[in-house]
Amino acid sequence: MQKLSLDALVREHLERATAASTGRSAATVYGGHEHILRQTVLALAADTVLAEHENPGEATLLVLRGRVRLTSGDTSWEGRTGDLITIPEARHSLQAVEDAAVLLTVAKT
Repeated sequence: MQKLSLDALVREHLERATAASTGRSAATVYGGHEHILRQTVLALAADTVLAEHENPGEATLLVLRGRVRLTSGDTSWEGRTGDLITIPEARHSLQAVEDAAVLLTVAKT
């Protein structure tokens, strides 16, 4: 069994994201290429955008801190701390409305 503090990871990666020229920082906390399930903490400085990309499988975003906007086509969803967003099975982008951290969970198909 493994235990980790998401709060501590959020603090660490938000510090890294705000200092990085890319405005982001991430770490896989469970799974990886050899697993079906993968969970990643992703921190984004305010106004940072992850450009439109494909969905690699079933996926959700749990907003751990801040606010984000997920956009797919003409539709967008805004998430705040504590919100769970189901990622559509279509191209999409993610923007940090303010400094934010999310837990991305993907089950590869």
